[in-house]
Amino acid sequence: MWPIDWGFLAATALAAMVETIHIATLGTLATMGIAFPLGLLAARNIMPNPAVRLTAKLCLVASRSVNSLVWALFFVAVFGPGALAGTVAITFRSIGFVGKLLGEALEEAAPGPVEAMVAVGAPWASVFLKGYWPQVKPAFFSILLLRWDINVRESSVLGLVGAGGIGLVLDSAINVFQWRAVAAVLVLILAVVLVAEVAVTAVRRQVL
Repeated sequence: MWPIDWGFLAATALAAMVETIHIATLGTLATMGIAFPLGLLAARNIMPNPAVRLTAKLCLVASRSVNSLVWALFFVAVFGPGALAGTVAITFRSIGFVGKLLGEALEEAAPGPVEAMVAVGAPWASVFLKGYWPQVKPAFFSILLLRWDINVRESSVLGLVGAGGIGLVLDSAINVFQWRAVAAVLVLILAVVLVAEVAVTAVRRQVL
């Protein structure tokens, strides 16, 4: 692996790394749209119907039960190799994580403001936006930032099964024994993971 083939980064690896970050980011944004309603349906103080609540929790458990690589294998078979399969795999893997933590945050919300609004006859939308949301908003965005950080790392290996990104480049380099290129890819992955960690910490400090 020494000396590291730095030229391989500019020629091939950087573009694949950008695709990996796109996979992680788009997957996280899609997760937000799906996990949010599931988290609401899974919260006991939001959804009184036990059948609906159980169904939502079952969906969240099913999402968490399957590893990202297994999701990627499935969606590569559905959509074919490429970034789309990786993005959908990241989304389906993340739904359970984000939805479960959002549901728990809602269940732990202080009941006082909610009960006061219900007592004066506020509609449900106002009760949620003014009673629940201000209490869970910091936790929700903190969960999303954490999940994006995790998704960047998981997206780096999805290419090993054909789901696009830097993992595909890494797998190709290993298959043809280009160990200097492999070293360059590993250094790039490490650098991106460290930068993502610092960025998420800084954003959480500023925003939350």
